[in-house]
Amino acid sequence: MSTSSTLSFTVTERTDRASEADRAAVLANPGFGQRFTDHMVLATWRKGEGWGDARVTAYGPLQLEPSAAVLHYAQEIFEGMKAYRHADGSVWTFRPEANAARFARSAHRLALPAMEEADFLGSLRALVETDIDWVPDATTGESSLYLRPFMFASEAFLGVRPANEVTYCLIASPAGSYFASGLKPVSLWISEHYSRAGVGGTGAAKCGGNYAASLAAQIEAAEHGCDQSVFLDSLEQKYIEELGGMNVFLVYRDGRLVTPELSGSILEGVTRSSILELAKDLDLEPEERRISLEEWRAGAESGEITEAFACGTAAVVTPVGRLVWNGGEVRTGPQGEGGEVATKIREALLDIQTGRTEDTRGWLTRLA
Repeated sequence: MSTSSTLSFTVTERTDRASEADRAAVLANPGFGQRFTDHMVLATWRKGEGWGDARVTAYGPLQLEPSAAVLHYAQEIFEGMKAYRHADGSVWTFRPEANAARFARSAHRLALPAMEEADFLGSLRALVETDIDWVPDATTGESSLYLRPFMFASEAFLGVRPANEVTYCLIASPAGSYFASGLKPVSLWISEHYSRAGVGGTGAAKCGGNYAASLAAQIEAAEHGCDQSVFLDSLEQKYIEELGGMNVFLVYRDGRLVTPELSGSILEGVTRSSILELAKDLDLEPEERRISLEEWRAGAESGEITEAFACGTAAVVTPVGRLVWNGGEVRTGPQGEGGEVATKIREALLDIQTGRTEDTRGWLTRLA
């Protein structure tokens, strides 16, 4: 993907920005994905013309025709990342070029136009610079500004073909610590009736349809007292793939850190790939391969598998306490604040993201 910039984002600031008091109240207890900053980014792609009309404008409702293609054929993709304020007041994000590359891969799979990496990064800078006061202070622990770029078919047309008009949008939302009461292990339900994605499908793309497909299994998990579902491969219903929105890792007694290999139906998470790179720094041996459900069950029962955790942008690392299925369950490591390895990995990632430790890999990009 080219890194040359083709878009210039004009900025039209709203005159009715949130007051300092209102903003402070939100930042004091932001939750996750509930409140949004004053502005958003928009750009439009048209067949034969390419990307244009790039701008920062007031956050507000989008105007769509009822016949907009995305509402009927789900031609849509998105990304997610966080911006952190460092101690010197500067604002940085973590490996956005990896998000840009995945955004382009997702666009290709959904027959949407790619966006240049420089334009993708330019949109992040334009919004963060405009709404920099919404980025939580460096003293607020894990608080950050969550960035959500997305793209959808906005052409008013009822026909099954790639859209001739596409809208890119970027919004931002202050986010608090995902675990407000501490790092608590979650329970996972093995979904035996639903698949998140199939061979040749859209599992490797970050598109809304994959998440919609996971929701029925999420309801099933809740009915069985679990927090999330973990999906098996759709062909044999034998091998672990991922949760509805997070990748999975298993920690073995001999120091191996194993995660399901990318199969085409698993999303290549940025946090996942970062953990694989960090593993050797933490005296772990990373391994990507197929993992059967039976291996997880047997390994947890015997103590060969000492920990399990899921990972993703929102929570960074989430320890898994129980693996539950119809007729049984097994404990998967420490049941308190999370296992030693999961905690160590989580702290290592957060220390880099928040600027508490040196970024030796060049993973951080300054936005403001």
